[in-house]
Amino acid sequence: MSKTTREPACRLCEIPSPSRRALLVAGGTLFAWAYLPKFARAASARDPRLVVVILRGALDGLSAVGPVGDPSYEGLHGQIALSLTGEHPAIPLDAFFALHPAMPVLARLYKAGQAAIVHATATAYRERSHFDGQDVLEGGYPGPGAIQSGWLNRAIGILPKGDRVGTRGGLGVGSSTPLIMRGPAPVLGWAPQIIATASADLAARVMDLYAQRDPVLQVALAKGLETERIAAREGMSGSAARPRGGMDTAVGMRLAAEGAAKLIAADDGPRLAALAFDGWDTHANEGGATGRLAQLLGGLDGAIEAFEKGLGAHWKDTAVVVVTEFGRTARINGTIGTDHGTGTVAFLVGGAVKGGRIIADWPGLKDEQLHERRDLKPTTDLRAVLKGVLADQLGLSASLLASTVFPDSAAVRPLSGLIA
Repeated sequence: MSKTTREPACRLCEIPSPSRRALLVAGGTLFAWAYLPKFARAASARDPRLVVVILRGALDGLSAVGPVGDPSYEGLHGQIALSLTGEHPAIPLDAFFALHPAMPVLARLYKAGQAAIVHATATAYRERSHFDGQDVLEGGYPGPGAIQSGWLNRAIGILPKGDRVGTRGGLGVGSSTPLIMRGPAPVLGWAPQIIATASADLAARVMDLYAQRDPVLQVALAKGLETERIAAREGMSGSAARPRGGMDTAVGMRLAAEGAAKLIAADDGPRLAALAFDGWDTHANEGGATGRLAQLLGGLDGAIEAFEKGLGAHWKDTAVVVVTEFGRTARINGTIGTDHGTGTVAFLVGGAVKGGRIIADWPGLKDEQLHERRDLKPTTDLRAVLKGVLADQLGLSASLLASTVFPDSAAVRPLSGLIA
């Protein structure tokens, strides 16, 4: 089947060196390292933002966006398959696909032309280890290995000099900077529990101490305090901004997104951000229209709404990309869950997105059409999607995307037309 565009009808992120100094410089809970190039604003006067949200644990794409028009779907996914009827009906997107009912915000944005879905997608990785899958997803290399930098950090490093993505470059949200944001291009790191309660005098004395003993950490501390200054000014410091229960809960996802949105909306804030939400490994009791996965998807939907509201006027120039390391099995298992799989979905959301469509070269769900007769077969390389967003949103060339951002990927061409 040729590629068609359907119009509307476990391993957590790599931990840096265990040394205290390495952790702090890498963007841990307390400190950050800022990138301060001088970018010139594009002639079009656009001020683009790009946010990447990583769902760690492997999202069940067949439950998030159900191919209800495929005659094999219900039999494979059993009691967790989405349905257009019943007490909690799915939200129809076209004559073939339906969205999980826990995501009404995404459905609204899809209808408004500000959300697109790429189905049957995956990275080049074909094994099923969370550890390696997340490394490939965030590192941007064809396979796992000793990965020291992430593809979004490398993209920041090759951005043309100018004011296009602001004077701060990137932002990593969390107690440690996600691997996707680590690398030679310094970025801001932010977590709500930064030392905002320290007095100005104490901060000055600590700064002086590090200036005498460790100039690198002194720079890291200075930039971390500057990040917190922006956060405090935007009313997001202290307990009011702390994700209660962690960033893998619905409340935690929304609060983390609210904080990131305020930082990247600020005139002196960063323009690129990365967040990672854990907990998507649904081996048992996954639930269908209700249950554990529904709660997670509702939290993600709330985070998307938080970005939309928090970015305000900047939403029109924003693209939010939601990705996961791989999908889950097409068949449910004996514990009413799904095991590690291959193909899944990616979400593109934002005012800058050319939405209102599902991009899918649908492989089918018959046994002989499944990858290894068990998983949704990936027909779109996720790197093509990410390259397309980076090319159209940030102006990066295909050659640099293939050689630096996603090494050894010249055969994977950027998917065009994702940005309006």
